[in-house]
Amino acid sequence: MTSEKATSDNAQKGYVIKGMPASPGKARGIARIIKDPTSKEVSKNTILVAEITDPSFVPIMAKSAAIVTDYGGITSHPAIVARELGIPCVVGTENATEIIKDGDLIEVDGTNGLVKKL
Repeated sequence: MTSEKATSDNAQKGYVIKGMPASPGKARGIARIIKDPTSKEVSKNTILVAEITDPSFVPIMAKSAAIVTDYGGITSHPAIVARELGIPCVVGTENATEIIKDGDLIEVDGTNGLVKKL
């Protein structure tokens, strides 16, 4: 589901990553690539970017402005938790954790399944 624009060569110029819309709404914030949910601090303007989430991620998910994952569908853990929290979520991007860099300013469009570097 990734866009042809989503390659590491143009990550510096900006990118658009396509995924599956999992929870509606838009949010802008600083991307945090999270592999271990206890390893990094997140805040209200943090966009959580992970391969997938599990229940151990819930405390940081609750503090995040939006969620983006490489894997998952509309009934996956990140999608369900995002809808419960009322925050935007895009799942199934396949390579968001490779394209997005920690600290990138991004916009998550959970209604249309798009992630853009700003």
